[in-house]
Amino acid sequence: MWETLTGFVVVGVAIGVGYVIGRIDLLGPHARHVLSRLTFFVLSPFLLFVVLAQADVHTLFSALLPVSAIAAVVVFIAYGLVARLLWRRSVAETLIGTLSAGQVNSNNIGIPLSLYLLGSAAYPAPVILLQLLVFTPITMAIFESITTGQRRPFPILQRTFTNPIVVGSVLGVLVSLSGWRMPPIVLDPAQLIANACVPVLLISYGISLHGQRVLAPSGRRRDILLATGLKLVLMPVVAWVVAAFVFHLTPNDVLIVTVLAALPTAQNVFNYAQRFSIGETIARDTVFLTTVGCVPVLIGITLILG
Repeated sequence: MWETLTGFVVVGVAIGVGYVIGRIDLLGPHARHVLSRLTFFVLSPFLLFVVLAQADVHTLFSALLPVSAIAAVVVFIAYGLVARLLWRRSVAETLIGTLSAGQVNSNNIGIPLSLYLLGSAAYPAPVILLQLLVFTPITMAIFESITTGQRRPFPILQRTFTNPIVVGSVLGVLVSLSGWRMPPIVLDPAQLIANACVPVLLISYGISLHGQRVLAPSGRRRDILLATGLKLVLMPVVAWVVAAFVFHLTPNDVLIVTVLAALPTAQNVFNYAQRFSIGETIARDTVFLTTVGCVPVLIGITLILG
């Protein structure tokens, strides 16, 4: 249990530092905007490149990949139907809520927790691959279409596949598939920049919490609660059912894929919301609630399935 809590303490301290920075206004009024752009355009691409480039190809394309994909798509559809058809939310706001419900923090929290809980940091690699090479290009294309008003497919695809996050992810997978072991003169500078991503992202998130109240009356309470419930309950249940009764995976693989599905909402969703100025409250509050709420969920899963 202590090993599990260690990962959350690390994340919590970084967020707390960001909150203090925001509270004393250490970095000025433009801190959130600057850190958001730095993370989106520079740090995240380097981190994703380094993680995927060093991932084992067999791990990347293991049976965990289709199970994780099915669990995510089920949650996406469930949230989208309620938000779009029942609550009549805009496409952009529905997209942020959908990502909040089904996109897991496979990197910032997933990697350390996978190491502490499951014994290896490599298990989140298929989820990282799925989210970055499938979900992210689709998401970026929709955001580009909404924010630029562009409807022609070629300009949208051009902007999507020149997006730095997509570029970093694709290059990382290509290096992994090639089997090339990057020499230190190439890897070390990239690793240095990549190492800054997680703390800067978490500090930026902490800054955003200052002056805000979770589930404030002016926010999208039911959207946040729906996304949180789907993330913490439905997604791991679907992953468990599909892994155990459809794909008939080994008990160890069932545990792995269920733990990955129960990870909290990715901070990248909040980064996207900031970048495009859409649904920030939904993303911020869902990240907070799922990060806190997933602790008992993960402990329960490891006790029951482990």
